[in-house]
Amino acid sequence: MTPPPAHGQHVSEPPMPGHTGDDFTRIPPNDLDAEQAVVGALMLSTDVIAEVSATMDPGDHYRPAHETIHRAILHLHAQSQGVDPITVGHHLEQAGDLHRVGGRSYLITLIQAVPTTANAGYYAEIVRDLAQRRRSIEAGTRIVQASLSPDTTAEDLRQALALGAETLPTTWQEPIPLNHQPKLPAFPTWVLPDWLRDFVEALTEETQTPPGLAGTLSLAVLATAAGGRVVVQLRGRWREPTNLFTVVALPPGNRKSAVFSAMTAPLHAAEKLLMSEAAGRIAEAEVTAKMAREAADKAAAQASKAEGAERDGLTAEAIALAQAAESLEVPVKPRLLADDSTPETLTTLMSEQGGRLSVMSAEGGIFDIIAGRYSGTPNMEVFLKGHAGDWLRVDRRTRDENIDEPALTMGLAVQPDVLKDIGQNRSFDGRGLLARFLYALPESLVGYRKSDPDPIPDHVAARYDRTITALTLSLAEWTDPAVLRLTPEAHQALRAFDQRLEPQLRARGGRLAHITNWASKLVGASARIAGLLHLGQHLEDGYTQPISGDTMDAAIEIGDYFTTHALTVFDLMGADTTLARARILLAVLEDNGWESVSRRDLFAKLSRSEFPSVGDLEPVMALLEEHGYLRTDTPPRTGKRGRPPAPRYLIHPQVREPKA
Repeated sequence: MTPPPAHGQHVSEPPMPGHTGDDFTRIPPNDLDAEQAVVGALMLSTDVIAEVSATMDPGDHYRPAHETIHRAILHLHAQSQGVDPITVGHHLEQAGDLHRVGGRSYLITLIQAVPTTANAGYYAEIVRDLAQRRRSIEAGTRIVQASLSPDTTAEDLRQALALGAETLPTTWQEPIPLNHQPKLPAFPTWVLPDWLRDFVEALTEETQTPPGLAGTLSLAVLATAAGGRVVVQLRGRWREPTNLFTVVALPPGNRKSAVFSAMTAPLHAAEKLLMSEAAGRIAEAEVTAKMAREAADKAAAQASKAEGAERDGLTAEAIALAQAAESLEVPVKPRLLADDSTPETLTTLMSEQGGRLSVMSAEGGIFDIIAGRYSGTPNMEVFLKGHAGDWLRVDRRTRDENIDEPALTMGLAVQPDVLKDIGQNRSFDGRGLLARFLYALPESLVGYRKSDPDPIPDHVAARYDRTITALTLSLAEWTDPAVLRLTPEAHQALRAFDQRLEPQLRARGGRLAHITNWASKLVGASARIAGLLHLGQHLEDGYTQPISGDTMDAAIEIGDYFTTHALTVFDLMGADTTLARARILLAVLEDNGWESVSRRDLFAKLSRSEFPSVGDLEPVMALLEEHGYLRTDTPPRTGKRGRPPAPRYLIHPQVREPKA
């Protein structure tokens, strides 16, 4: 989400006749404080809508975002729908405009900018009056320019005078940078179970780290405890397991390791307890198997020395003993966690652990391993099938490994550069590995951290450790997974989320069109999160109760958090080809210094590898125009016959300025 714009101070001086250059590109009269107060008042009280509408038009706003929000409010009001930051934000998101206007946080900023709704009419008058002054300046500028041109005829001048009251885009606003990363929302810790929320928030305070780090890892911890042991029944044969792939990206110096250690400590404790409990059984089984093999070997040796009928009897006895020894299985050491493991080792570990395992790491080395650090070729089969729960079979020289329902969880904390690097690996994206992760890109607090933060209360830390350990141990011995069902309210919430999401996946105009592979899995991922939150809320008997509507709403809120972050992360990884092409095109405009250019001349300057056809220019030019770098200028017809003049693109003066 883009940060709120700085409050503008209106400029009242019109450009003087005869002046050229920068005089005609001064900031026109405007008052952004008044505009914010108008739009904020409309969201606070629908009672002022009639008064404001009688005073001004949404087109009177200087900032396009305010006009867009204003029109959205009027649309909702006309449909007899509620008007507040939530409903307006939802409407703008559906229309694909939420990002452009500054996001949900800017809607809250508008509310906070209202001194009192009682003065909404006066704020509207300020906005209207300044809009009229801008139109007067634009009309005057146009008339002056027409008068100074030696080619202007009397008829041209009369037309300029007649059109004097109309608004023409003769001034430029500050363009919105293409490389600007929007301010992303914070992790909604309030939706977590109370014992987990208390620890995540306390750990965030003690370590002075963003809540997205501990919050996202908390889901991976729950998934480690429950993955493969619990599934969520959605509809028909659609079931979602409760394992997750999560990755948090933060620059160095953000204490990722400290948070990671605190969050995963009870998992290590549970693993040690499982190993300790299994140690006696393993030792007994090993001794029994050894004795059985020795007995079989001794019987075979005796049979080899015997003759006749005695030999046949001893041989049969030796075979029986060998078969009995072969049938004895020595339990493997219980494992919950893995880290720096090759795909082959990981497959073996998962096979030994009944298909359930978790890769938890405070580094991004696992991506290098998947890409083929040791083998030289990418190997991601176990990761793809381990996320989806698809049957996995590996044939080896010494043994076959079959995993009917693999459940692999991944919880990673990496540096942002790692995401950039994996985004360049076409096999990751082509095989769908990147689409399986839930991404978090929290804002670094380095430079703003307290030097003496509050420590985690002992009872909060003890409750977290005790709860995670108990939950993990209680589910460790489950072989057949428990099935969590949805209440009617949860069904309705998930269905509404699906309906809200689906239009955003459309190839033409969909907000999530360029990350469809990822977004198409979001409903299932949210259901998985709902299952984990449900288990965290019902620690003793969660498998006997259905998931409630409130729990599903909480999971969807987390899903929305990951969606906003995924848009930025995939941009970081270069998934948005339109944005990437827009940066290339902007560089071409900067290099050539045009005041205006035709589409044909512009296309001639571009690489065919990036722009194979003229049609590929259209969405890119639209994006640059949306960001304020250019405008479309269609010359008027000079006659009634023939093809209409081709449009030209006017270039923002800043783009034409030489770079230092």
